[in-house]
Amino acid sequence: MLTLASRSSVLSHGRTARIAGLFMLISVLQGCAVATVVAVTAGVTMVADRRSFSKQIEDQRIEFIAHNELNKQKALTKNTNLHVVSLNGTVLVVGQAPNSYLRDLAIKTIQDVPNIVTIHNQIRISATTAITTQSNDIWLTSKVKSALFANSEINAKDVKVVTENSEVFLLGLVTREEANIAVEITRNINGVSRVFKVFEYI
Repeated sequence: MLTLASRSSVLSHGRTARIAGLFMLISVLQGCAVATVVAVTAGVTMVADRRSFSKQIEDQRIEFIAHNELNKQKALTKNTNLHVVSLNGTVLVVGQAPNSYLRDLAIKTIQDVPNIVTIHNQIRISATTAITTQSNDIWLTSKVKSALFANSEINAKDVKVVTENSEVFLLGLVTREEANIAVEITRNINGVSRVFKVFEYI
């Protein structure tokens, strides 16, 4: 288990874009009534979040702007596999870049996005991961989330799970006890190579 330093210096759409797209698709396929139900569910999740509503919206905005800025850099879109996640202004950047120049360019590109508190640069210098690896990462994320939900000592909704090439990053506003429980659960899941804490403690 490794802990990220607080000052450690994409492509992921903001949750707003994903939710909006989901609403549009559901509306077309099954009508507005179903979309309304999904919207209410998303609203309940936002209410349960320990972040303020404005912080949740701001995190979505940070991810969206960072995604757009990275897309403007053709060298990054053609040669890297990057994902940006923001939680309470703490930004985690994961993925792969073929060299340190492009890795540094990615961080430089997003460092001036408004309201970012700190950036955790976890971009690996390597070839981009294959589709099979990316699929396995999705599976590992689901396994971790399921295990967290099955534990009564923590609220899994307070822990965001990001998996990249079998490395799992845990984010959220949690107590130190909750963080330790989440790490212990995650590190014992088959297939997880390393666990990184990117928590903000309350």
